[in-house]
Amino acid sequence: MNTEQNEPRPTNSELNPSPMPYPTSQEDMKHKPDSDLSNYKAAGKLTGKVALITGGDSGIGRAVAIAFAKEGADVAIIYHENASDADVTGQAVQAAGRKFLSIQADVRSADACRNAVRQTYEELGGFNILVNNAAYQMGYESFETIPEENVHRTFDTNIKGYIFMAQAAIPFLKEGDAIINTGSIAGLMGNPHLVDYASTKGAIHTFTKSLAAYLGEKKIRVNAVLPGPIWTPLIEGTMIKEDLKQFGNQTILGRPGQPEELAPAYVLFASQDGSYITGSLLEVTGGMPKAS
Repeated sequence: MNTEQNEPRPTNSELNPSPMPYPTSQEDMKHKPDSDLSNYKAAGKLTGKVALITGGDSGIGRAVAIAFAKEGADVAIIYHENASDADVTGQAVQAAGRKFLSIQADVRSADACRNAVRQTYEELGGFNILVNNAAYQMGYESFETIPEENVHRTFDTNIKGYIFMAQAAIPFLKEGDAIINTGSIAGLMGNPHLVDYASTKGAIHTFTKSLAAYLGEKKIRVNAVLPGPIWTPLIEGTMIKEDLKQFGNQTILGRPGQPEELAPAYVLFASQDGSYITGSLLEVTGGMPKAS
């Protein structure tokens, strides 16, 4: 098994991914994603800040929540269905000595987004960082067979939800605060079995640049992290068998990434380290596409 700084970094063959029921709980996975940042060296970069992370119960969202807490931020998360995953995230945030707020909500509802932002502000005493991370995908071998309801759910969650959350957050944000969107390498390269999902990710990239331009005068920064093949509950819960067998193999590093490997990119965009970065799309992909 690959290791980096004593952290296990399994290959696809070592993970041996297999389909699981959706929605998939991280706690039910045989090979749980590494989200705990056990070797992370914090430096107080977010001391006194309050962050709200959508899809913060597992995978990338959990890793970002833990990284922010280690850096000194109080953290609220929005989760949709997996309360047990949200509880684990909360325990990790609180273990870092920070306040934690868990909100069950559906980001497809503008009212739910407004309520979540307001609740975060009132209960945690501020609002400085929005991380749009909630996502839905479902793999299909045939584009023609994607159900209409799936198309609506994918777009309503992945791009409309980001817009609704940003609209709700902006009145609470001030100079130096940040919005961070989770895009995807699929939004640049496309994906034949996730056509609707990849399309929403491309929209998120354009949304990021457009919103950055809109908020520039207010000195509120807007950026996006573009993950490559990252090992999260969505993978076994939504991808077709053919893609599971190759997941992560197409990278230069030859393996899937772990959620905690993405978290420092979010810290960069949320902190003063990223004070001159806005409208950027940062790829964290293990090297994609790999030259053939």
